Amino acid sequence: MNLLSAKNLSHTFEYELFHDVSLDLAPKDSIAIIGISGSGKSTLLHILSTLLKADSGSVELFGEDTSNMNKKKLGQIKRDSLGLVFQSHYLFKGFSAYENLEVAAMLSNQDIEETLLQRLGIDECIRQKVTELSGGQQQRVSIARVLTKKPRIIFADEPTGNLDKNTANEVMKLFFEYCDTHNAAMVLVTHDETLAHMCKKVYRLENKELVRVN
Repeated sequence: MNLLSAKNLSHTFEYELFHDVSLDLAPKDSIAIIGISGSGKSTLLHILSTLLKADSGSVELFGEDTSNMNKKKLGQIKRDSLGLVFQSHYLFKGFSAYENLEVAAMLSNQDIEETLLQRLGIDECIRQKVTELSGGQQQRVSIARVLTKKPRIIFADEPTGNLDKNTANEVMKLFFEYCDTHNAAMVLVTHDETLAHMCKKVYRLENKELVRVN
């Protein structure tokens, strides 16, 4: 069973961004969506992750159409099974980095793994306030927070935008390892075609259509 199936999605803001977009996401899949600024990549990601509703079409999560779910069930799926990483970290600024992870761990009934903090290079700054961290450190904390939840699908919108090349590559490697070991999957939106082609499947959103690149 696919973790996600999007069928015939179309969406318009001031102009039509895309139409008749379909996409399937299987366990252990990693899919990258590339395209120029304004092509609708982030909007499509928001629709796939149920943050936004498409004008037409459907999104199924774990075999069930999200439009048929009540708010409580959809909210539970978002909390327990979906992990969202954005270029902006959206951390709780009044908390320490570790306290941010504790909130995620408590809500998802998971543990904070020391090896994860070490892999992301934040183990030595984890007790500092978020406001005391650099932009790159804040981004790595936000990635740790998502992975601490143990999501079944990771939605990542330019997740390495604030990171140097080596750290970005390590983060991508961590995502892929996570998907393989947890039978999870990832949808990545990025301008970086080098990062995109690290994924198993690459799609380009252009001329209002989603086209498979590899």
